[in-house]
Parts: sequence; structure tokens; C-alpha cells
Amino acid sequence: MRGMIAALALAVLAASATGCGTAESGPPPQPPPVVTVATPVRKQTVEWDAYTGRLEPVDFVEVRARVSGYLQTIHFEEGQPVKEGDLLCVIDPRPFQAELNRAKAALRQADSQLQQAHAQLAEAKAQQLQSNAQLQLARTRVERARLLSRRDAATQETVDQREADLVQAQADVEVSKAGISAAEAAIETAKASVAAARAGEEAAQLDLDYTRIYAPISGMISSENVTEGNYVSGGTATATLLTTIASFDPIYCTFDANEQEVLKYVRLAQAGQRKSSRFAKNPVFLGLMDEDGFPHSGHMDFVDNRLDPNTASMRARGVFSNEDRLLVPGMFARIRIPGSAPYNAVLIPDSAVGIDQSSQYVYVVVDGIIERRGVELGPIVDGLRVVRTGLEGDETLVIEGLLLVRPGMEVTVNEGTIEVVDDGLPDDYEPLPPEQWLSPEPHPLPDWFETRTNRTSAAEGAAQ
Repeated sequence: MRGMIAALALAVLAASATGCGTAESGPPPQPPPVVTVATPVRKQTVEWDAYTGRLEPVDFVEVRARVSGYLQTIHFEEGQPVKEGDLLCVIDPRPFQAELNRAKAALRQADSQLQQAHAQLAEAKAQQLQSNAQLQLARTRVERARLLSRRDAATQETVDQREADLVQAQADVEVSKAGISAAEAAIETAKASVAAARAGEEAAQLDLDYTRIYAPISGMISSENVTEGNYVSGGTATATLLTTIASFDPIYCTFDANEQEVLKYVRLAQAGQRKSSRFAKNPVFLGLMDEDGFPHSGHMDFVDNRLDPNTASMRARGVFSNEDRLLVPGMFARIRIPGSAPYNAVLIPDSAVGIDQSSQYVYVVVDGIIERRGVELGPIVDGLRVVRTGLEGDETLVIEGLLLVRPGMEVTVNEGTIEVVDDGLPDDYEPLPPEQWLSPEPHPLPDWFETRTNRTSAAEGAAQ
């Protein structure tokens, strides 16, 4: 019994000794964390600023009646294309034809009155010639009677009669002159009546022409707002809306740029790095909501003259070819406009960027040790983030495993690659030449713009 107790005690002592030896040796050290690294991508890049725009027709017309009447016939199919000059509707022309006939009759009457006035003038002139002849005869008789009276060959009564005849002849001359003046006034009145009648005829002819409504532009026509047989009012701002027509090719896309972006574009233009879209046809790329990339290309067409005080944004517009009519007015679209001059950029994936409360940073590996670098980032280009400052492009950048490391740690690296996903946008651009314009020629650059640009270019040359 005592032997069994002694053996058990020896076993316990041996186990205790074994346990104490294990505690003194400790766990084996942990291996360095494994991270994936790659060299940043360096390539020529253009920063294409992103906006959401809305498609609008270049031309949009509300087709309204210009005269009032009953809608007689409709000659278009709803939702179909029409060409400029196509007949759309006809308003009952019979009342307007009757008015035109009345106006023509009034014109003929005025013409006859003018002819009558001319005849009166001719009669008055003939009367004047007769009166002048009677006056001349009366003067001759007076002179003869006075001569005979001085020779006692004629009585005083004869002289008095001849002088009275002279006064009467003079009065007849004045009457004939008045008749000529009256006839001339009648001619002017008749001419005015003719002009008024002719204007009435032209107005009646216009009203008759307006009963046939033609398409003012080419495009896609909307639905019938009024059916045949209804009375439509016309000639006023509230005239009956018959339908609308929207052009399709080319087509506008309008968008708004905030104040910060507007200032950026102005500074770039003044520095000569990017021509202002107000004066140059800079390229624009467009993609619809269900499209990958930006398959539609166009150019800038318009920049507004002020910022909207309610939204602190400025309206701008691009124009695009739309031969296949895929772009429909009212659609939303994703557009890209050049936001910088072409330059060599350093590109990294967003997975390599860390963020704390005050800054953005990346980890690089130098001699197997982690170093932290603060960076200033730009937009996404080809699926990668532009690094404005903080990297030169030849560093060993940690792209996977950021959460496993801290500055100063030793790491094991695996080589990885940074994939560039082509977004379909070019890495260089120039304003479009005139043969590719879809809108009129822009105004030339102002003197202040050219002077500022030349001064900036000269300063940059002197600095180099």
C-alpha cells in the first residue's frame, strides 16, 4: 500500500516538472503579415468631368391655329415623322373665302372711285382752260371798250358791262381752280380707299391661307389635341393647341455646373490649359442609362451668361448627332466633358486608399517595411483613382491587406497587378474643327482672353 502511494507521488512530481518546462519555453513567434503590392499606373490622362443632363430638341414648335373656325380635316398620323411644309390640318375655309370675295369687290369699287376722281380732275382742268379763255376774252373786250370810250365811240354803260364780264371771268377761273383742287383731293381719297381695300384683300387672303396649317419644321409630331369637327380659336396667345413637333437630329443635352466647377474652367482657360467652351467646340461624350460607356460623341454648343442665383449653378449645353433617333427628348443622359488638359497621371485602385478622420493615405513598402504616405486624390479614370500629390508612380504600393498592417511593420509581399479598365474616353482631345460642327460658328475669343492667355504662356516660358 505504501509502495502504491509512493509511485503515485513520483508520477505527480514528474508531471509537474514536465509542465514547468513547457511554460518556460513560450509560443513560437508570429510570421510577418502577407500583403499584395503593385506599382502604380502612369499614363497620359484627361480628367473627364461627369454630369447628368437632359435631352432636349433643337427645335420645338407648338402648332396652333392662326384663325378661328371649325376643324375640317386632319392630315397627319400621330407620333410619326413629318417634313417641313407638310399639310397638317384644314380649317373650314368657306367663311374666309366669302370674306376674300367681299374684299376683292371692295377693291374693285375703290378702283372705280379712283378712276371717277381722275375723270373729275380732267373735267376740272378742261373747265379751267375754258375759264382762262373767257378771262382772256373779257380782258380784251374791256381794253377795247375803254379805248372806244375815250374816243367817244362807246358809252360808259358798255364799258361797265365789259368790266363786269371781266370780273365774272376771273371768278370762273378761281372756281375752276377750286374744282381742280377738289378733284385732286378726291383722287387722294380714292387712292387711300384703294390701299385700304387692297390691305383688306391681303388680310382676307392671309386668313384664307391660314386655314391650311403646314408643318413649320421637320421632326416627330405628337398626338391630335383636337378632333375633326371641333371649333378652334386662333390668332391669340391662347389659341387652340393642335399638336406639337419636336426635331430629332441634331439634339441638345443640357446640364448644370456648380460654381466651383465653373471657376475651375475659367481658371484653366485663363491659364491657357483648356479652351473655354464658350468660345471653342470642346468634345462631349454621352451615354444613356442602359448603355455601357459613352458611345455618343458631340461638342459643346452653349454656356449661359450667369449663374442661377437659386441653385448657384450655370446652365450649359452640348449638341449631338441623332441620325438613328435613339436619343429622345426628355431622356436623362450621362455626359462627360473635359475637365483638364492632357497630362501624365499616377493611377491607383480605390482599394489601396485608407481614410482617417483628417486625411487620405496609402501604404508603401520600403525595404520590407510599411510606410504611410498622405495623398491628394482626384477623379476616377479608367477605373482607377488619380493621385494628384503624394506618389511619384514608382513606389511599391500595398493594394490588398491594408487592415493587416501598420506603419513600421515588417511584411511579406506578393506581387500583384493593377488592372486598367478602359472607359472608352480618349486620353487626349482638341476642340472640334469646323467641318465637324453641328451648330453655328462660335464668336471669336475676346481680346482680354487672348491677352491673358498670351501673358500666362510667356510667364511659363520664362519660368522654364
